[in-house]
Amino acid sequence: MTAPPHAPWALRGEALVGLSWTRPPVEMPDGITAAPGPTFVVAVRYTDSPVGPFLQLMVLVPGRLGAHPGWSAVVAVVDKPDALVAFQMNWGVPARLGELRWFARDGVRQLLWEDRDLSVRARGRGFGVPMVVPHRLVQARADGPVVVRDRLWGLFRPAVVAVDATPRDDLDVLVGRHAGATVDGLHRTIAPARTPVGLLAPLRAPAAGAEPLMRRPERQF
Repeated sequence: MTAPPHAPWALRGEALVGLSWTRPPVEMPDGITAAPGPTFVVAVRYTDSPVGPFLQLMVLVPGRLGAHPGWSAVVAVVDKPDALVAFQMNWGVPARLGELRWFARDGVRQLLWEDRDLSVRARGRGFGVPMVVPHRLVQARADGPVVVRDRLWGLFRPAVVAVDATPRDDLDVLVGRHAGATVDGLHRTIAPARTPVGLLAPLRAPAAGAEPLMRRPERQF
């Protein structure tokens, strides 16, 4: 498998975003400290990216790398091998391959992770509001922890986001109905990873080689 395109990445698609005040019992990445705040469940159908269309499901929790607060992806699944390598190599997101399916009917959109019988479903309500959401990811790559500037914008509609999972799953604490939104016309820009020096000065992290990342053991959930 060849190395994926380096960051920055520009992606387009649509998304479902749910907010939960329950944190799943999943370990934080090495070097990242847990921080208080809500958990986000994000289901995305990318129609355009540097590796082509793909589906993604992520669970993000608040974290902190030194003086840098942000969100840490503790669970991530994609349905395309090139996307898996890209998220691991460029940004240290612990991506894994999975069988994902996207459904849209009568205004209801759903992402189903068939391997774990987990689904995220929502219907947008009311008028859409254009919004820009800048934030940062704090992750751990094979060469150490990094900070990643991430920005998304699109047309947000309020929604009740329903998460369903089997009772034996580690993510079953997220089962239920959550406040959230659907996002139409999603644009996402993910910057190159940076490694903090001292407390406040982030420098561009060196590009990690694909070989050590491909050999890194996959985190089990």
